[in-house]
Amino acid sequence: MRAAVVVYPGSNCDRDMKMALEGVGFDVSMVWHKEAELPADLDVVAVPGGFSFGDYLRCGAIAARSPVTNSVIEFANKGGHVLGVCNGFQVLTETGLLPGALLRNAGLKYICRTVGLTVETTSSAFTNSYDQGQTIQVPIAHHDGNYNASADEISRLRDEDRIAFTYSDNPNGSQGDIAGVLSENRRVLGMMPHPERAFEEAHGNTDGKPFFASLIEAMATA
Repeated sequence: MRAAVVVYPGSNCDRDMKMALEGVGFDVSMVWHKEAELPADLDVVAVPGGFSFGDYLRCGAIAARSPVTNSVIEFANKGGHVLGVCNGFQVLTETGLLPGALLRNAGLKYICRTVGLTVETTSSAFTNSYDQGQTIQVPIAHHDGNYNASADEISRLRDEDRIAFTYSDNPNGSQGDIAGVLSENRRVLGMMPHPERAFEEAHGNTDGKPFFASLIEAMATA
């Protein structure tokens, strides 16, 4: 199985993401933002966390217009699986691949700690190794993680079972306690918490490892 991790100026979780994907068996390529094309025959594209382009203008706004991002959008529109974590989630909302926007945290402060997440759906390639309603512990590290969307969009996400994770104790003011959402075809996922930082024992817990194991299993059986 093949995966690519997109790297923008200011990305700082790209190596963590690569290690997690490789840890479950993916062959991983790193793709610089100026590349016009993604590698061929990919199964998954990951957009990692960090502060792409220094978070100037708006978090993820400049990265969403980088050359390689056009190829990520094309890959997703053809049915490819795309994962965006933290800044990657912000990038995916800026592209329109996912609904809503990530605003400044309600407390106006950067938050860096491990939080409880509730698994809201197991009906996706990213979450089917968990149990629905399971609580997992995953780190967050963001200043603009407050998920917002219109009331109609939030209702639609609920009705279509597209809320992947919610916060057990909302740290940032996100509407509906939302920590991660899925696209209409359930093949694009964005989330603010970092499963790649809860992958191995050295991280303090491994609650993020089933996330990646779920993904490669889904690719292997597709």
